[in-house]
Amino acid sequence: MIHPTALVDPGATLDSDVEVGPFAVIGPDVEIGAGSRIGPHAVIKGPTRIGRDNRIFQFASVGEDPQDKKYGGEATRLEIGDRNQIREFTTLHRGTVQDKGVTRIGNDNLFMAYVHVAHDCRIGDNVIMANAASLGGHVEIQDWAILGGFTIVHQFCRIGAHGFCAMGSVLSKDVPPYVTVGGHPAEPRGINTEGLRRRGFSDVAIQAIKRAYRTLYMGNLKLAEAIAELTRMSADVPELGLMADFIADSSRSIVR
Repeated sequence: MIHPTALVDPGATLDSDVEVGPFAVIGPDVEIGAGSRIGPHAVIKGPTRIGRDNRIFQFASVGEDPQDKKYGGEATRLEIGDRNQIREFTTLHRGTVQDKGVTRIGNDNLFMAYVHVAHDCRIGDNVIMANAASLGGHVEIQDWAILGGFTIVHQFCRIGAHGFCAMGSVLSKDVPPYVTVGGHPAEPRGINTEGLRRRGFSDVAIQAIKRAYRTLYMGNLKLAEAIAELTRMSADVPELGLMADFIADSSRSIVR
């Protein structure tokens, strides 16, 4: 299961059925769960925890030091859940002590080739980041969000659940749940209707989300007024509460 040319540090803990390809390098304080497969020439540095049934393809760099000049060698972490696919040349970096010291990735995510996830990012479940999408430090990507190829996200930004960023989007503000954005800088382009249908949202809920979008972007309301209106609407459609709470919690404001 471990190729004879692979270098696995004695301080690493691998489940008995983990596969490690030729010339892969796995350092100390790395844990890898059952069913995971590590491709040729992949490099994994600790402290890093990787769950079950993950696939890390050739030449990926996982758990490397953060690209932050303030980093001074502290024992920060990378935590990865289950069933993620990490494609060629993807780079996933550990956290910094200036934040919570951990970069955290959930379950069932797809990171296509050349994706970069910087220090202290938080990524939920079922996220897709297409080729060369890149996150600055401290970014949050919520469940089911999709980032098109070459999307760039500024530090401390958030992408809400079910959000969609078109290819080449450049983001310096938050993207609310359900919203589609595109452009440089990114601008709102509607809601992610097809994605919501695929995930089982009812027609009633989708129509309510469309009304909420019009309230937020076409209602000539101040942001505080829009939040209040979305909160009122969420009494009848709970899905809108996610949108209202996200916007109320924004520190960088939203794409608008």
